[in-house]
Parts: sequence; structure tokens; C-alpha cells
Amino acid sequence: MILVGAILLSLPISTASGKGTPFIDALYTSTSAVCVTGLIVLDTPVFFSTLGQAIILLLIQVGGLGYMTMASFIALTLGWRISLRERIILREALNQMTMEGLVRFVKRILWITFIVEGIGGILLTLRFLAQYPLHRSLFLGFFHSISAFCNAGFSLFSNNLQSYISDPMVNLVITSNIIAGGIGYLVISDLYQHSRDRKANLHLSLHTKLTLTVTAALLIAGTVLIYLFERSNLQTLGSFPPATQIMASYFHAVTPRTAGYNTLRVGAMTQACLFLTILLMFVGASPGGTGGGIKTTTFGTLIATTWSTLRGRRDINLFRRRISSESINKAFILSLLSLLLLFLISTVLLVLEGQPLLSTIFEEVSAFGTVGLSTGSPGSPCSLSALFSPGGKLLIILTMFAGRVGPITVGTALLSQPIEARFRYPEEKVLVG
Repeated sequence: MILVGAILLSLPISTASGKGTPFIDALYTSTSAVCVTGLIVLDTPVFFSTLGQAIILLLIQVGGLGYMTMASFIALTLGWRISLRERIILREALNQMTMEGLVRFVKRILWITFIVEGIGGILLTLRFLAQYPLHRSLFLGFFHSISAFCNAGFSLFSNNLQSYISDPMVNLVITSNIIAGGIGYLVISDLYQHSRDRKANLHLSLHTKLTLTVTAALLIAGTVLIYLFERSNLQTLGSFPPATQIMASYFHAVTPRTAGYNTLRVGAMTQACLFLTILLMFVGASPGGTGGGIKTTTFGTLIATTWSTLRGRRDINLFRRRISSESINKAFILSLLSLLLLFLISTVLLVLEGQPLLSTIFEEVSAFGTVGLSTGSPGSPCSLSALFSPGGKLLIILTMFAGRVGPITVGTALLSQPIEARFRYPEEKVLVG
């Protein structure tokens, strides 16, 4: 999909000038769209034609839903049967524990996607009608609604959404779509199935409870800390009234959850706020959603395991349920692989590109978390990657790809499957700490 998108975006008809796009930049843009990241090396509303923007939107939609979901949708539309092999792959792609009801779940995913994107698109269209004709408002409304729900962060405004920092409609619709897409289809489906049950809270899965708890905690903490860090910064929040300051702080606590939209100039933020944003981007969204990062449930499992270990408890319990050792091991392995990947590529980028340390790490974490936020390149609406050499851009492309499919998936694909050992060595303790 990335390669096909790159070829289409490199064609002259995809650009406003009719001169075509350098292939490395087309590949970068296509990867950013399919991996629903939002980092750009070309000014999307200026450089690309309407057709090019439509291609980017299609890549975002396919990338947000996922290849297997789109393939299943096409198969269901054409009346084809989904084989057992395809159901197994679909289960893995959707982060499901069983194959029971997979087809129904795919249909539910499609309904959720079209309903949320449709409502968001209509509301944004009504808002943009005050500034643009109907056809342009429709395109702007649905482009930003789809991009927000898919956690892509692509915008058809050169300054992203900075012009709408005080607009409640744009802020609430965009953030609502981001959260809906980020918490995952499984959580939305679980909430819907139990919405008519008076005792729904007793029946929600541990995954749903952990996802909602960690998401709420990060949003509240992020909003408060961003407000405290930036309220005196005249280049960001300092020049706005209190109501706008709170709304912008909330917006920028939501958008690092892998969405990439911004109403404040990221490059003008304080060092503390940039570091906080890096942490939020690293955690990212939730499993089974349209976002990236190590995921909220992974972060929650790490915190719960650390807390229980410090208190001397053998079992890791949350909401009267015990977390399996397999989930705990996977959480730590995923986090370690992610940190190693970020450390390695960030080091190479610092050597190759010579850009500031914090800005380079910010760009790399943003790519890994498929976020799309960037400190930017001076005098340009593009990301810092626009200043990178082809080699540097390729490293960011690889990071976006690894962040979307997951470090464990990449590692498993690169390494051969081990042969099951028929014996075990004697156990011996190792001093740790």
C-alpha cells in the first residue's frame, strides 16, 4: 500500500504545479498516511492537488482501518467467504483473543468508523461553511474528521489548526474523534454491548477498564501539566484568555495520543512541555485502535507490575482480576524493544543530520508513536524531517513503519522461529539492581 501510494503521489497529476513529486518525498508522505502518522516534508494543502489530497485521504482511511479490515470489507461486500486462514490472520490483526464472532466484529468496526467519521464530518462542514463554499467545506470537514478518527493528523491548513485555537466546535469534534479512534474498537464495542445493562461496570472486560482508566489519567494529568508549563509562555498560551488556555491545554493533552494535530506552535513550547509530550507520544493510544505507541494497556501493566513488585506481591491484580504472566512479559519486551529502536535511530539521526538533540528525539518518538507532531523546520509549515537528507528521511520512514506494525511484529518477522527445546538447564539466581 505504501509503495502504490508513493507511485500515485509522485505523478504530476497529484501535485498542484503538475511537475510531480521527488520519489523519496512521495514515499515519505505515503508512509506517513498509511501509518497514520501525519509528519510531512511537503506542505499538503499547497504542494498537492485536490486529487493528491484525495489519495492521501484514501491512504489514511485504509491505514487507519488496517489492511485486513479493508480486505474483509471488500470480501463481505462482494459476498465472498472468509477462510479459516484469513480468520486467523484477522484475529491477530484486530488484537482479538478468539476467532468467535470475528465477522460480526469487522462489521461493527465499519459501522463505528463510518458513524463517527460521518458525524464529525457533518459538524465540521457546518463550521467551515462560514468561511468556504459548500464543496470546499465538505472536503475540509470530512478530510479532517477522517484524519482525526484515524489518528493521522494530516491537515489541509498550512498552520494545521492554529487558526481554530479558540473555536469550541473544531476543538471538541477533533478531540472526540481522536479519543474514539485511539481507545480501540474493542473498547467501543464492549461499551456498546453493555450500555443497556444496569450492571455494565461489573461486566466490562479488564482490557476496557484498564484502557479507560489509563486514558483518563493521562488526559487529566497531561492537561494540567501542559497548562502549568505553558500558561506564562507568551509564544503559546500566555497571550490567550483562561478559557482558551484550558481548551488548548486539553487539546494538546489529547493530540500526542498519536493524532498529530496542533493548535499551538510546538516549536515554541517550553523544554518541559516538549519532554512531557515525548512521554505522552511514547505511550500513545490503545490496542486495537488507530493509533501507535507502546499503548495505554502496556503502560498500565508496567505501572501495576512495578507497584506490586515493590509491595512484595507475587500476583499482579487489577480490578479484581489477575494479569497473566504472558501479558506482563510482553509488556516489558515491547517497551524494551521500543526504547532500543528509538535510541539506535535517534543516535544515527544525530550523527547524520546534526539537528538539536531534543528536536531530533521529539521527531523520532513522534514517528514511532505515529503521532505527527514536530518542532518544525524554520520558516516552513513542514516537519523537521523536511531538513533531513534522503538517508535521514528513510530512517524516519522505517520508524513510522515499525511503529505502526509494532516492534514485536518486526522482530518476529526478522528472526527465525526457534526450535522448542526438549530440556531445561538448572536454575540459578542473578543479582539484579
